[in-house]
Amino acid sequence: MVDFAGWSMPLHYGSQLAEHEAVRTDAGLFDVSHMAITDLGGEGAREMLRTLLANDVAKLDQRPGQALYSCMLNERGGVIDDLIVYARGEDTYRIVSNAATRERVRPYLLDEAQRFGARAEARDDLALIAVQGPRAAALVEALFGDQAAEALALHAFQAAAIGDTAFAGRTGYTGEDGFELMLPGTEAPRLWERLTAAGGRPCGLGARDTLRLEAGLNLNGHEMDEETTPLEARLAWTVAWEPEGRDFVGRRALEAQRREGVARRLVGLVVDSRAPAREGYTVRTDAGDGVVTSGAHSPTLGGPIALARVPAEASGGYRVVIRKREVDARPVKPPFARHGKVCV
Repeated sequence: MVDFAGWSMPLHYGSQLAEHEAVRTDAGLFDVSHMAITDLGGEGAREMLRTLLANDVAKLDQRPGQALYSCMLNERGGVIDDLIVYARGEDTYRIVSNAATRERVRPYLLDEAQRFGARAEARDDLALIAVQGPRAAALVEALFGDQAAEALALHAFQAAAIGDTAFAGRTGYTGEDGFELMLPGTEAPRLWERLTAAGGRPCGLGARDTLRLEAGLNLNGHEMDEETTPLEARLAWTVAWEPEGRDFVGRRALEAQRREGVARRLVGLVVDSRAPAREGYTVRTDAGDGVVTSGAHSPTLGGPIALARVPAEASGGYRVVIRKREVDARPVKPPFARHGKVCV
């Protein structure tokens, strides 16, 4: 067990490698109840989110059950948090944000809700269990039967109610198919027991990190932070520039950066070394030094991989400094692995 943003979390349940493999080939379970869930509603809710988020929740209009991934920015365009917004009905939303930013984001949401005349409720009564892997749908179906039919038919970034009290989103953080199940915390232990009995393997933070790294997914505080914009973090696709009149927080800074060009960019690296390239390691390039933002041994590739922030002008010849030795690294476009297969 380790401390994670004030929560006591399992690093693994016995074997990080076995847990990683279970998600790539079968089904793994993650207790991610440390994530912050906030419900938002009322006449001002839609306008509030259109102002606070770089992506546009207007995309969810008339589409209950759809979900939107977005960054919440500061005025400089830096990323305060990345989060998912579910549309649950007219002017009714559920927001799932990060545990590490809870003390920053939760009060911000509650204060802004008052300013916009919306209703906001911190749902700390809810638990969140992620079921991930090629057999995730079979596990959910086995537990919920016909009630899961609607959820199982959903595509990525959609959600629906299943059972009497659970809310299922077809989302995840592993690069595999899967569901994130939100339900009252009092009911979570029983659901966990049923999922494990059906063959789901409990997985800890270690496997979650190697899985998300292989999938090329950013981690708040590593690939993005309040000094890094979405344009520098391979998240430009999450910025909704249209309509031009939507003046979201950080828009002017992003527009200026888009005109002038970014000074840094995020790349994937396959490292020619037995030792992994860790966060903070220097990356030599033909345009100056960069830095590893996340790095680990990839169980699927069988060697070290990394995400690194490098000068925008860098064109090749990457070398990572590992234990005072420069090691060659091949630049690739993430993901490294997804849906059980190597992608690079």
